[in-house]
Amino acid sequence: MWIANSYGKINLGLHVLEKLPTGYHRIETGFCFIEWNDRFEVTESKEYRLSVSEQSIPVDERNLITKAYRAFEQYVGLKKHYSFSVTKNIPAGAGLGGGSSNAALTFRFLNKLENAGLSNDELIDLSRSLGADIPFFIKGTPGIGTGLGQDIEPADIQPDAWIVCIWPGFESSTPQAYQNCIPNPEPDFSIRGVLLEEELDQWQYLLVNDLEPPVIARHQLIGNIKDQMIEFGSSYAAMSGSGSTVFGIFEQDFVAINAYESFHKLGFSANLTRPGFKPDYGIYLKD
Repeated sequence: MWIANSYGKINLGLHVLEKLPTGYHRIETGFCFIEWNDRFEVTESKEYRLSVSEQSIPVDERNLITKAYRAFEQYVGLKKHYSFSVTKNIPAGAGLGGGSSNAALTFRFLNKLENAGLSNDELIDLSRSLGADIPFFIKGTPGIGTGLGQDIEPADIQPDAWIVCIWPGFESSTPQAYQNCIPNPEPDFSIRGVLLEEELDQWQYLLVNDLEPPVIARHQLIGNIKDQMIEFGSSYAAMSGSGSTVFGIFEQDFVAINAYESFHKLGFSANLTRPGFKPDYGIYLKD
């Protein structure tokens, strides 16, 4: 059996710059990792199988793990077949990239177990039709996302501070979030400039997520959690991606832990990420 973890992400700001003729949007955003992760166990089998701990998640062709498996099988080929067992901890529809992270790890698993020898860029080419966040998870480094979010410029933007993530308990629709957002091709500040040049205590004034207002208009609880995160003492708080997760960045450990525990006691799913966190991208053989 082979094992590995599939980590989530948050977006540090998100500018919606332009709606393209294809219906997609040109954006600018910062990607960094959080410790919230799903657990993969993979074994050889006679045919492809997928089991997921969360029963509400489909395991057929709608699942990004299955889509990634089929893409690899079609374009690269498989000498053997594999069974995937996934313990889901990252909430779905939460703006944390759980499905995209799962797809990226599926590509990486098959590349390793099949000794295919594909580069990250080749794996990214396989993934482009499946999801905009997948290239970030294949690369495995924080960075600035542009274009559709698929063009990643590696950048040292993983916060050297504590990150508290709170899931409000419901999904947020990505298409609806973009549909209700008016693109702004000339924002006052570039996300790249803010993340690379400004101190954390300035982010609250300069770093914005354009999808936040339309989503909070539909889901007031997201705005309430953000306000509470600020009251708990976060240096910066925002919604991640198209929601629904809200995160706060804290410079002091005891302040972050107090916020985490307070939300947890209220019944929210919560996660705490350490300063300078680096995900373990190893795929390990378990006896």
